[in-house]
Amino acid sequence: MIELRHLRMIQALAETGSVSAAAERVHLTQSALSHQLGALERYLGVTLLDRSRRPLRLSAAGERLLLAARRTLPEVEAARAEVLRLSHKHAPEQLRIAVECHSCFDWLMPAMDAYRAKFAEAELDLVSGFLPEPLDLLLDGRADLAVVSTMRDWPGVSYLPLFRYEIVALLAPGHVLADKPWLGAQDFSGQTLITYPVPDQALDVVQRVLKPAGISPERRTAELTVAILQLVASRRGLAALPRWAAQAQIERGYVQARPIGEQGLWSSLYAAFRSDDLALRQRFVEVLRQSAFQTLGGLMQADALA
Repeated sequence: MIELRHLRMIQALAETGSVSAAAERVHLTQSALSHQLGALERYLGVTLLDRSRRPLRLSAAGERLLLAARRTLPEVEAARAEVLRLSHKHAPEQLRIAVECHSCFDWLMPAMDAYRAKFAEAELDLVSGFLPEPLDLLLDGRADLAVVSTMRDWPGVSYLPLFRYEIVALLAPGHVLADKPWLGAQDFSGQTLITYPVPDQALDVVQRVLKPAGISPERRTAELTVAILQLVASRRGLAALPRWAAQAQIERGYVQARPIGEQGLWSSLYAAFRSDDLALRQRFVEVLRQSAFQTLGGLMQADALA
């Protein structure tokens, strides 16, 4: 028998291209997912996955099940939501989201739209203003989920990984450093670093690259991403932003991007929420991940949590 868990597994495999990442998404161990996949293949008498390719690809039979998953799972979720609404036993889900990064709205808004499309009864909202300590809002009930860049051991708070992303150096076309394949800490010496007006603890390029090297460039701040990019393009300094935040301007040639360090500077984002809400928040995080990977380029799967 083909069950909903099988369809969720096939969809996760198709979207991640990895058994380990798919297992994390459907909350199984890698061995449990492999066992589930093998049992389904034996039941159907077909191979569902082309294991010779990296990333993994579905076979023709797997693609047919993926089509069924994409048709069936949204309908099941919609029916579940409607039954709950008709029962009058469940209040509409309220999800107030706090963020600590200025550029997160580039992918968060499409993710919220995707979630509303699946769960029409959900009431989603953003907690206004820049929040240097969003976890405080979780614990005092002013927010239900926070997007954070580090996991800290706070009583009553749990985390789910979202994705890894690259932070790139941005410079004007024709800049003296534009011929370099990547920038190191010393390249920022004598330059002006343009950032959001946030504490240094929130700036990966400062904490992980410049401070360890003893480099402290002149600083300038701007509230908006578009303002930072305009300053970079007009040769007022360098910036270090997530690639997604400047991708359109990079493609237009308005600014140029270079890796920071030979291997690049990578960071991760996590969803933080009250531990009692784990079951409810998992479904939002799954939609958020899917939307982000569809909306943004160059992302990687975040490390699974212990």
